[in-house]
Amino acid sequence: MRLLFTLLLITISSFTLAEEEKVELPPVDPAYNAEHAMVLINQNSSVFAVNLPGYELPHDVQVVYKVDVSDVPFLDLVRDAELITIKPQPFNIQRLIRGEEVTIIADVYDGDYRQGGNKLYTNKSIVLSKQLYARELTDLSEPSQWQEYDMITLNNDGRIYIHKITKAPSFNHLIFVDLKNACLQKIRTSKLVPPDSELNYKFVNCGTFKPLYYNADDFKK
Repeated sequence: MRLLFTLLLITISSFTLAEEEKVELPPVDPAYNAEHAMVLINQNSSVFAVNLPGYELPHDVQVVYKVDVSDVPFLDLVRDAELITIKPQPFNIQRLIRGEEVTIIADVYDGDYRQGGNKLYTNKSIVLSKQLYARELTDLSEPSQWQEYDMITLNNDGRIYIHKITKAPSFNHLIFVDLKNACLQKIRTSKLVPPDSELNYKFVNCGTFKPLYYNADDFKK
């Protein structure tokens, strides 16, 4: 009898789990289906995709994703180039906001494709496998000389610091730091939109650092 009862509990539990697995997420908003420009950055053997956000829908989000890379020449390309951007075929970026694994098809460019970059790959399949950061650009704070950063933990000491974009004027800035000391996530700068050299210098006492991306042109207004 005890064995029968145990088997019954296992059957009920399995049925409940199966039912829970069938629960579907609500549909994404089709307004977020668009061409979402991205930049590819790397640290050692890891590649990350960072969308190039804006203030208006459908680009009013910040996401950072780990990219599955088994193609060594492609890894070397991202590692050695000054700037690699990708022009994906339209997809719904809300899928990234809620943490899905998404495979996109994209053209890959040396330089910013929006400013005449050189195409290196056509229709390359890129797997965005793991969400590392997601933020919707709503209820933004006023611009200030006090700059706030969110922190993405990669490993024991490795961190990516990403600037929290404010209302215009603002900027997009990411920097990798191999921490040796405590690092502030709120820093004061000489102006509302400082140059990247000033921002990078603010992290010099945190440990070994590597600038990953900086752009202020898209956030002037």
